Amino acid sequence: MIPIQQLPPIKIKLPPIKSPAKVRHILVLPIIARSIETGWSFGVVTASTFHLKTRDSTTRTSNAQALALYTTRKQFVVALNGSIYCPGEQFILNEQLSYSSFPDNFWGLGKSAPDSNKESYKFKQYYVYLHPQRRIGSNLFLGIVFEHQRVFDVQYDPGKLFDKENILGRKGYHISGLGLSFTYDTRNNAFSPNKGTMMQFWFDHFMPIIGSDYQYTSYVIDVRRFIRVYKDQVLALQAYGMFTARDVPLRSLAALGGANSMRGYYAGRFRDKNQGVLQAEYRVPVIGRLGAVGFAGIGNVGSELKYIDFQCLKYSYGGGLRIALNKAEKLNLRLDYGLGKHSQGFYLQLGEAF
Repeated sequence: MIPIQQLPPIKIKLPPIKSPAKVRHILVLPIIARSIETGWSFGVVTASTFHLKTRDSTTRTSNAQALALYTTRKQFVVALNGSIYCPGEQFILNEQLSYSSFPDNFWGLGKSAPDSNKESYKFKQYYVYLHPQRRIGSNLFLGIVFEHQRVFDVQYDPGKLFDKENILGRKGYHISGLGLSFTYDTRNNAFSPNKGTMMQFWFDHFMPIIGSDYQYTSYVIDVRRFIRVYKDQVLALQAYGMFTARDVPLRSLAALGGANSMRGYYAGRFRDKNQGVLQAEYRVPVIGRLGAVGFAGIGNVGSELKYIDFQCLKYSYGGGLRIALNKAEKLNLRLDYGLGKHSQGFYLQLGEAF
């Protein structure tokens, strides 16, 4: 649902599914993942699925996960996250707590940042995200969003891009924000749907009165449509926009690229205050547990909404395989290869891109 922009691009969350509740399931699994941002990642995840009310087959399955990952690029992430569904889905709580120590790359701000600008920096981060929702109608939910983030121990080369472009937050910072969300969701499965629509809008206002070093507002709209084309073949569509105003620090800027959007670009290869992305994916079962996909997307960033245009438009495309680890819960291992303009990347992840 709501993507967490501040977390590093390692995606392993196991979304909820609709299935009859029998017993609580707890799994402890080794994790091997790969992306162009992290290289290879190794670690462990503990995942639990359950219903608050036994034998409740009308409510999506609640889940909670704890993970620890270390990458070949000396990146370290510890996180606890989950989604709790109360009986009848009258209330839903999404939560995420994390700590990360993350060497990263930066090319400057804007859609024209050249490859030659690339420089490395490091940071450490604590992150808290809470998103309780209340059902207000058929397939309609109203929610409250709370985010708190502390970025510290930022290391970079003085006199280069961070200083030249006066990047906010390069000395470290706290941000805290409160906002509202509105969600319309008719998907038949929250993890890997083959029909239905999800439309979600939220805003988050960061302000000093609740402990934020910077004052700004972030607006996000996320629209997804899933169409069963032929038998079990599915066309998945997504339109995503993120728009911010005023003084936005580095790790809260819109970041184009990554394992879930504009695959083939390094996550954050292009950063700015605003972003717009359109992407499509065609999913086809092949045989048994094996499936295949083809995908394509276009997107851009800009300092103002009017600059998200066709100038320096970014595109990506590619394909991949799906291996069903659990056919009943539609949990897939995802192997994707994406290409962008002068950019490419391989992704080995759990779960669909969107």
